[in-house]
Amino acid sequence: MAPETHAVNPATVSEAAAVSDNARQPIGFVIEIAGSGSRIALDLQRLNECSVDTDPSIALSGQVGSQIKIRVGDSWLLASVRTQRAEGKVEGGIIAHIDFLGEGDEERLTGKIYGFRRGVTRYPIPGAAIYPATSADLRQIYASDGRSSVPIGTVYPTKDIRAGLYVDALLGKHFALLGSTGTGKSTSAALILHRICEAAPEGHIVMIDPHGEYMQAFRHTGFLLDVSNLQMPYWLMNFEEHCEVFITTTGSDAQMDRDILAKCLLQARMKNRLADQMGKITVDSPIPYLLSDLTTILQNEMGKIDKANSSVPYMRVKSKIEEIKADPRYQFMFSGMLVGDTMADFLGKVFRLPAAGKPISIIDVSGVPSEITSTVVAVLSRLVFDYAIWSRDEQTRPVLLVCEEAHRYVPSEKNSDGSSVGRILSRIAKEGRKYGVSLGLITQRPSDLAEGVLSQCGTIISMRLNNDRDQAFVKAAMPEGARGFLDSIPALRNRECIICGEGVAIPIRVSFDDLEAVKRPASADPSFSELWSKSGGEEQSVVRTVQRWRAQAR
Repeated sequence: MAPETHAVNPATVSEAAAVSDNARQPIGFVIEIAGSGSRIALDLQRLNECSVDTDPSIALSGQVGSQIKIRVGDSWLLASVRTQRAEGKVEGGIIAHIDFLGEGDEERLTGKIYGFRRGVTRYPIPGAAIYPATSADLRQIYASDGRSSVPIGTVYPTKDIRAGLYVDALLGKHFALLGSTGTGKSTSAALILHRICEAAPEGHIVMIDPHGEYMQAFRHTGFLLDVSNLQMPYWLMNFEEHCEVFITTTGSDAQMDRDILAKCLLQARMKNRLADQMGKITVDSPIPYLLSDLTTILQNEMGKIDKANSSVPYMRVKSKIEEIKADPRYQFMFSGMLVGDTMADFLGKVFRLPAAGKPISIIDVSGVPSEITSTVVAVLSRLVFDYAIWSRDEQTRPVLLVCEEAHRYVPSEKNSDGSSVGRILSRIAKEGRKYGVSLGLITQRPSDLAEGVLSQCGTIISMRLNNDRDQAFVKAAMPEGARGFLDSIPALRNRECIICGEGVAIPIRVSFDDLEAVKRPASADPSFSELWSKSGGEEQSVVRTVQRWRAQAR
């Protein structure tokens, strides 16, 4: 864990000096030892005595989700309690399963923990005494080890121990933020991104926002893009993405249409003078071309066909291109104004190169026609990855790609439609780390995500999940030592989470900080009882809505 470092204050010193009797006396003993976890016996009377302690960590000691410690030689072993059950045959009356978290050295004079590290080198033996973990112990355990970190909340059950995320480990190995609708997922995502932006004002973050929620949260600190100002040139698409937009057939007809489009698209790209300078280009090369050139080439090729072939496939592709070109909803991408070579400007704008004090670009795709939303996200994601590959000879500029509603774009096999966006995001998950591309996935349905993608996320931040299938899916993706924490996922309160993986020292339960109203996303649930008790202005509101609806503009 990586909380903020604080100066030592008198309260902390007095707290350490006046360790309660409860902390010094055992609460149970070890029964059985196994590699990752073990069984212990707890004394019910001692747990009741601890429950009234003024230290909240001692008061919860022995309960499910709490931490306990075991002395092994001259060090302390820390463990998390996973389960409890009554057992009349053992002294004390309670059997509990524990998961080992790590170990720390013991100060000879005070008995306090210092130098905490993940993993276990020496195991205790059956019969070893078990003690409550105090707030002073937890403060040492969650103290930053010097790596760059951002504070995000408070460690449960304490009120003052700060919880943070190691930035390099969080972003270097990808992360996922999971939580059911209404748990505060969007606000928590905004909090984490705000803290990263504050820590790295020259960063490069691209966020795909499918509902337009985050525009409000980052209107002062982010670069906002939507269909009105995105101006994404159509010629940036590779051949596969062209096929998704221009080809509507399936089966053998689709293969025929693809062959025709590949031949004509390459000819259209070859007409640009850039192609002459470069010599060899492919159908995937991001070389500008005119849509009118493409339709003219299709027309000319159709005139050359022999009697054995039909002109229908040519007409199909040509009419689809003309239909999209004439549709005002597609103007943000297929406008005739976007034929100039603006690739460098577009990449600089979207990837924040330079950041100019606004390290995050929010791309609101809620206004994009639903038929091509996944293609637009695929192009943006692929550009991030391709840029990283082709800029390896330059100074590395890592880019974080954050994808909200990730299950829509990287669906599991049973929901997959074979779209290019799923393939490119899966590739970023597997290979992005090598090239400096980090992936942040935000989703309310982790069980609908492609299985391999979640397993590639080094840090998992899980808020409350109400669905059994989602809970099981997340448990399978998390390390064994975090299982005790995971059992509490259904019982988390709003804006609480379990974090485990590379971004924290050990698995941890965190209560997120409150975010200022001006920095929150527009994702608050409407109050039915309040809004349905007011009246006035409905007629004008309907008229204005109809105007925007007809104009297809907000």
